[in-house]
Amino acid sequence: MADAAGATQRRILDTSFGAGLGFLTAWRDWKNDPRQPRLLHCVALSEQPPTAAGMLLAAQASPELRPLAQALAGQWYGLLPGVHRLVLENARVLLTLCVGEAEKMLRQLDFHADAVLLHGSAAIHLKALARCCRRGTSIEASDPAGALRPALERHGFVLRQTDGGWLLGEFAPAWEPRGPRPRQALVPGNCIVIGAGLAGAAAAASLARRGWTVRVLDAASAPAGGASGLPAGVLVPHASPDDNLLSRLSRDGVRATLQQAQALLAPGTDFDAGGVLEHHVDGQARCDPAPPEAAAVWSRPASTEQKILAGLDAAAVASWHEKAAWIRPQRLVQAWLDQPGVQLLRDTRVDSLSRAGGKWQALDGAGRLLAEGELVVIAAAMDSGKLVEGLELQPVRGQVTWAVHDGAGKLAPFAVNGDGSFIPSVPTAQGPAWICGASFDRGDTDLEPREADQQANLERLRRLLPRLSAQLEPSRHDLQAWTGIRCASRDRRPLVGEMAPGLWLSTAMGSRGLTFAALAAELIAARIHGEPLPLARKLAVALDPRRQRD
Repeated sequence: MADAAGATQRRILDTSFGAGLGFLTAWRDWKNDPRQPRLLHCVALSEQPPTAAGMLLAAQASPELRPLAQALAGQWYGLLPGVHRLVLENARVLLTLCVGEAEKMLRQLDFHADAVLLHGSAAIHLKALARCCRRGTSIEASDPAGALRPALERHGFVLRQTDGGWLLGEFAPAWEPRGPRPRQALVPGNCIVIGAGLAGAAAAASLARRGWTVRVLDAASAPAGGASGLPAGVLVPHASPDDNLLSRLSRDGVRATLQQAQALLAPGTDFDAGGVLEHHVDGQARCDPAPPEAAAVWSRPASTEQKILAGLDAAAVASWHEKAAWIRPQRLVQAWLDQPGVQLLRDTRVDSLSRAGGKWQALDGAGRLLAEGELVVIAAAMDSGKLVEGLELQPVRGQVTWAVHDGAGKLAPFAVNGDGSFIPSVPTAQGPAWICGASFDRGDTDLEPREADQQANLERLRRLLPRLSAQLEPSRHDLQAWTGIRCASRDRRPLVGEMAPGLWLSTAMGSRGLTFAALAAELIAARIHGEPLPLARKLAVALDPRRQRD
């Protein structure tokens, strides 16, 4: 069931998601196919997504579809206008739901389908539909009135009529179509990933799921040896009154990381997706006071009960992020590196890259070959600048403060964000610990802990949670510190994209590695394989590293 280019993927474009039965049926057929492709991609358009209850009701008549609908309903949240990626079957079934007006959504797509399901006349966007087809793309169209066939034929489809008003055929224009055409499919082979932090491990796992044999090269003696070694971090969407670019990107990133955490990590030990409260210490609200349902799941005004649980006054200005979590990054990195097809080489510093015989070669300081492959992904934080000329990267030192506690006292049952952050109870070898911070020192690369930063973190905690900080009263000798150097770009957006044929970059995550690593990895994998993108094309362009040359 490979596509025409020989890749073990199936890509379906459905112009109307409806109640979801088309997608659920395609998913069922994939599960029952003994020669199922490695990945099933379904891209569906929906001006107004159904409710989860509506999907479940529509699937009730089919015993085979009911459990699939229940699994899908578990991810059915926060579907604002735009592009959403839902991940099922251990990331082997991918639904890309495009919410909005059909023609506008079609123009956001950047892939070529193997099959198209066309509902209704849809004549006004057939030109946009044809852009998503390659020669040989099959089409199944509902045309009970017989008005659709001439329009489809004018746009390059060769059709035959069936009983019941259905058209079957394929895209076979007599002319050479304009616009970008399918890129040559890349057969999975050997891939090098440089860097074993969040960005590198995520990229390795995404490519391994697509059949690549991935070698991850890292200079440290253990994975997550840099900023990804943070004891625990907060995964939370960015909220802004105008829903700016960062806010939209962060929602896509939070969704992608939560999907991975829930599939790979242990709840309560490795992560806790119980939500995050954001205390606006400046008194300025960031979110809509009465957001629509789809937006409220991301950010809404915190309830009085939530503020009191955090130890705040009822009058405090705070937001509640339901789809948010704290995560231990090292556990996520290790889970990605443990995926089949991924091999980690520790204590392996890459000093240069060369191209020979159609392959990329990773070389050490003496020019010795460390690994070679058809692809290389550079995810080496600040060291990425040594391997790619012209990158503008900035180090940002961060120090967090933490201490073991005995569980006594009343700590909030969720993480709190705002002026720094506070995570109430993270399992450590010494016992449960609270974590607060972090400092943000641009241009600083000193990894030695500083007493001044410890006190600055405690001062942030006093502003963030005044009552709690007084309750903790940590002794100076009880405090422990962790430091790391983040890597940031000049506009504080990640750099994700292709720098040369077969040479890809995933770096400059700044303090949002947990938010962006999984999303960046899937974006790179989609670009390599000509797949549907996991986010809107406009947002993908905003991450392209070539913007630094503009």
